[in-house]
Amino acid sequence: MLRHFLPRLLRVALTSLLALVTCVSQSFAQARHHGKIFGGYFEEWGIHYAGYNIADLQRNGVADELTHLIYAFGNVTATSAPTCAIADPLAAYQDSTLPSVSGKRYTAPLYGNFGAIQQLKALHPNLKVLISLGGQAGNPAGFVTAARTAAGRAALASSCIDIFVKGNIATGVTAPGLFDGFNIDWEFPSAADKQNFTALLKEFRAQLKALTKTTGKEYVLTFDSPASRKKYVNIDLKAAAAQVDFLTIDGYDYAGTWDKQTNESSSLYDTPADPVYADARYIDATVKAYRQAGVPAAKYTMGFPLYAVGWTGVPNVNHGLYQNATAASPVLLADGSGLCPNPSPTAASPGCDTVLTAGFLTYSTIENLTNKNGYTAWYDSERVGATLYNPATRTFYTYDDPTSVAAKTAYIKKNKLGGAYVWALNDDDANGTMVKTMAKGLGR
Repeated sequence: MLRHFLPRLLRVALTSLLALVTCVSQSFAQARHHGKIFGGYFEEWGIHYAGYNIADLQRNGVADELTHLIYAFGNVTATSAPTCAIADPLAAYQDSTLPSVSGKRYTAPLYGNFGAIQQLKALHPNLKVLISLGGQAGNPAGFVTAARTAAGRAALASSCIDIFVKGNIATGVTAPGLFDGFNIDWEFPSAADKQNFTALLKEFRAQLKALTKTTGKEYVLTFDSPASRKKYVNIDLKAAAAQVDFLTIDGYDYAGTWDKQTNESSSLYDTPADPVYADARYIDATVKAYRQAGVPAAKYTMGFPLYAVGWTGVPNVNHGLYQNATAASPVLLADGSGLCPNPSPTAASPGCDTVLTAGFLTYSTIENLTNKNGYTAWYDSERVGATLYNPATRTFYTYDDPTSVAAKTAYIKKNKLGGAYVWALNDDDANGTMVKTMAKGLGR
């Protein structure tokens, strides 16, 4: 009798243990999900020359670290009646050659990045995927026109929700729930657009709330906001922040090749030694300005660049910092061994740094230059920023490294900010080193 009863007891015990493990696992996943926001922008065009796919996020474990994947970009048409549109249909949903995320074949007619996103979301049910609308290369005229009238705002929001959230991608191509919301990347409102920008966000929020009543699902609304006070002065930050779940606030490009003198592009602090100190080109100043304007700390997500900004013709003084330059740094080979023979975006030579733009390098390439190939690394502990300088080529780069990332994520936690995000995921190295370093720093 006991002999027959023991197996049953064992089965009950094992069942209870499995239930406990499942519960703990779900609780852990939920705890991660409700911690700091950690977003990453994925460039739609990155599947081409860079060869970076959604599947890479699963392969290197980066998808495990993100709370939000932000897909760049969806278009806003510059017409008399602006609507949303897919920027690159081939990359978005037509390319059947992209590697699978889960190992399963994509199901017609949805291929491309959108098919990969479906697979990624199935593996990571807590991951929120947002479509970013507009972007730097986008035409802000569509936003300007649509936001000007109530009818225009309503039509644009309805169009964007229909395509990206309801999933009416194209004739015969549907993917309900593909995206969980929006990142409005209007770069950037003018003084005349100040109230219209807030009104546009209100319209998106209203329509998403109405959709929630039908689906029972909560949707995310965010907007990208500038670091430059000359630009954010044109946004009613308190009113706009009230309409969204969080803001993706640029924490980079405080300096660039539009400047004739080298500087740090993403420093946390500044010092009076900086020739443009009065301009407040540093993250701490931006955080304080946004907080004083009424943006809640929990809605502030700090942007991290996964790329370097560079100049050439830089004198060998002060590690190359605060020196006059003659031009943007040239495009290099990704292994750091020399110059890219042909950096043309339409027909680039194989093996070049994948940004393919003078004055920029991916972090992946920067790793191949650090303290080799004639470059010497220097860390500015006062400002919190990393630099590289090559006296032979007179080339200077400013960027983030694991040390600056550790300081910045500690700052985020100390100041109770909402979290962080990166531009862009494909600029990291193959192992996702910088993303994982940030995730660790945020306590994810």
